[in-house]
Amino acid sequence: MAEIIQTDGTWTFDGDTVRIVPGNDKRVGLLRRSLGEVAVPLQALAAITFEPGRKSGRLRLRLRDGADPLTRVTGGRLGDASDPYQLSVDNDRTGVAEYFVDEVRNSLLLDEVDAGPTDRYLLPGPALPVTMGAGDGTATFDGERILLEWNWKTDEHKSSQGTTTLALADVESVEWRPSAGLENGFLRFRVGRGNVPAPKHDPHAVELYGFKKDPLMALVAAAVVARLPHPNAAAPLPLAKAPETAATGAPASDPVPASGDDHDALLRRLRELGELHQAGVLTAEEFTTAKQAVLKRL
Repeated sequence: MAEIIQTDGTWTFDGDTVRIVPGNDKRVGLLRRSLGEVAVPLQALAAITFEPGRKSGRLRLRLRDGADPLTRVTGGRLGDASDPYQLSVDNDRTGVAEYFVDEVRNSLLLDEVDAGPTDRYLLPGPALPVTMGAGDGTATFDGERILLEWNWKTDEHKSSQGTTTLALADVESVEWRPSAGLENGFLRFRVGRGNVPAPKHDPHAVELYGFKKDPLMALVAAAVVARLPHPNAAAPLPLAKAPETAATGAPASDPVPASGDDHDALLRRLRELGELHQAGVLTAEEFTTAKQAVLKRL
């Protein structure tokens, strides 16, 4: 087992998982502290690097595209203090950091881990329920519903509409943007494909002003994204057309069983559904419904 302990946090690797525990140093951002311990499976990693520096070096994990809902929703826009996948390393621990990198790289090679995109999330995202406040509101997500509650900084037109409640099934996509320069950031839940108002006036968006708590909204965004359809997932398999009876031409009551490649694809889909359920991406009800739909095809 490899381990490196720094004021920034502690990373351990047991051959299967890189376990990240944030430190209590003032350099550790609120997002990392709120997210807590993160277990990154080897299969979710694309690469690991160590970058030496004058005063300190930096360990970095690069996750596979689509493996982590937090990385997906933040898109590389998290600052160093908020990014859970990097660790500041004192120069007198450079040798330990290099050993850590070698251990992880060797395991990636031995396990022949594909560094390419994934079609499912390999990390479950933030634990539920999650509630975070920043900017002009507070966002809460319990796995089924999103609540957006407004504070005294909210535009009157938006706050006059009261608390916004969104069902997960109605959300098409989630956007999180930090503030940049004079432009405010936002957390937005899109429920349609038409034009949307500016975050200041949008009842489906929390406007962010560039303050310390802004990155916390990325945790709400990641929790929701983890439970939406994966953007890299293959389209659902088409249902087999039922045979028609010779006498009436109406569909027969029993569906056509899958065969050949379709049968193998359905078995793979069952395994994927089981893994998503175990990872917490699918609820028990969602898993049962999806599994029954696939079993009807077998």
